[in-house]
Amino acid sequence: MSLLRTALLRPQRAPFSTVPRRLASSEAHDEHHDDHHHVEDTTVYPKEDFSSSIWRNAIVFGLVGAALYKYAPSSEDPILTRFISHYSTPKTVWEDLNVKHLLQTVENQIDTLVIADARRPPVHRYRYPQYV
Repeated sequence: MSLLRTALLRPQRAPFSTVPRRLASSEAHDEHHDDHHHVEDTTVYPKEDFSSSIWRNAIVFGLVGAALYKYAPSSEDPILTRFISHYSTPKTVWEDLNVKHLLQTVENQIDTLVIADARRPPVHRYRYPQYV
């Protein structure tokens, strides 16, 4: 059956439905909602303001930290710099790793160039191989 004949024999439908759609759920009636689902919260919460002990402690520790930073004896290397240098990897280790990586990258690039420049060996085709 051809497509044209199938299209002509098929009953035609309107492109848009003339019946309005109901967008609400059928479960949304009042008889399905019971009051036993709504439980009142009777928990008593403490007052929330900035007079609690955590805010007082934060302000005190902040002032103590600022005073230590300002009035602590200065040295050639600050404490934070010494801490970082003590727990970080030495500079020579990173230099050795970088040199090793550079050499491996150069070797990989040479291999890539060898493969990219590769050519098949020339094939000699004879016109009349039976006479050779």
